Amino acid sequence: MPTSTRSLWPSTDTGALDPISAMQWRKQRLVETGRPIIDLGIGDPREPTPPFVREALVRAVRPVSHSPRRDGLPELRTAIARWISRRFDVELDPETQILPLLGTKEFAFSLSQTLPGPGGTVMVTSPGYPIPAMGARAAGARVHTLALQEANAYLPDLDRVDRSEWERADLLWLNYPNNPTGALAPRSFLEAAAERCRRSGTVLAADEAYSEFWFGRESPASALQVGDLTGVLVTNTLSKRSCMTGYRSGFVAGDPNLIAPLAQRAFDAGVTPLEPVQQASIAAWNDEAHVANHRALCAAKRRLFQKVLMRRGLRAAGSEGGLYLWVQTPDGYASLDWSLELLDRAGLVVTPGSAFGPEGEGFVRIAMVATLGNCRRAAGKLDEALEETRG
Repeated sequence: MPTSTRSLWPSTDTGALDPISAMQWRKQRLVETGRPIIDLGIGDPREPTPPFVREALVRAVRPVSHSPRRDGLPELRTAIARWISRRFDVELDPETQILPLLGTKEFAFSLSQTLPGPGGTVMVTSPGYPIPAMGARAAGARVHTLALQEANAYLPDLDRVDRSEWERADLLWLNYPNNPTGALAPRSFLEAAAERCRRSGTVLAADEAYSEFWFGRESPASALQVGDLTGVLVTNTLSKRSCMTGYRSGFVAGDPNLIAPLAQRAFDAGVTPLEPVQQASIAAWNDEAHVANHRALCAAKRRLFQKVLMRRGLRAAGSEGGLYLWVQTPDGYASLDWSLELLDRAGLVVTPGSAFGPEGEGFVRIAMVATLGNCRRAAGKLDEALEETRG
């Protein structure tokens, strides 16, 4: 049975704390006492950015700078187009179908300001990355949530969405490999989603930040492979792929009729990436060796945790790609309760599934982002904590 977590909470109005804030509050209290913490919460890789990327950044710094071009450096757009061609066997026009971004988080938040704006409707999935819904609400748009369930391989059942909702929907956000569940989407599903969106005049926005992390034989599909890219936007980023979170560098690609106004909005808002960052990004997109090494390292971390979970009888659902394990909580535990207990007992930070929407209750997300050595220590601490829980 779970132990009481009352003592883990602040003495003030803690009932108003969301799961992330509750975890951060408790983490900070433990850090202040000198307690060692291993953070498996936020999906921020701790491996260093590859040296050749850092060197490219330094070489590009100039004594005098100027405002970056509206649509990014032509060399960067070409490097991205070539990567898309190698990775997905899709040919895009770098002049009209690719736009460098100041990371993809800002884009996920701000897209609703352009599409659809106040009074529109944005469809998102739950459990899911919360930023698109937050951005929609900030833009005055209505949010319609599509549940992801393990029984349907964590894919939204688009056939069960009411016709009236499709008629109202301006934007549908998908994210595969999925955050937080680690599920993959087959190409056939992405093709069906794109066709459904075209019929209703809905823009399909696909967040593919974790496309380079998979653990089976086949690499994840991309919405860029659906054929007709009318109404389709796909984002990707160097944050996870190349351990460049702090660089804030990504791209959006797809329908040229959507890319053009987005380029103007990015320029007007001043969110075009700095040119030294763009030069570093060119180096990153042109190299695959460091990505293969990072993927292999993540697979090694995954095996460490899976060994513990299997020995202790806990199940990881989904978890086929990305940087996360989507782990079912022990019997009797709510996701926040178990997350707080792991933090208190073992010094491990994980993310409660409830932080990703009500449909995430009963799971926690373990981010395999610490160094291999720290992941090995974390797996041992998890093993010990589960032994105490069984006792």
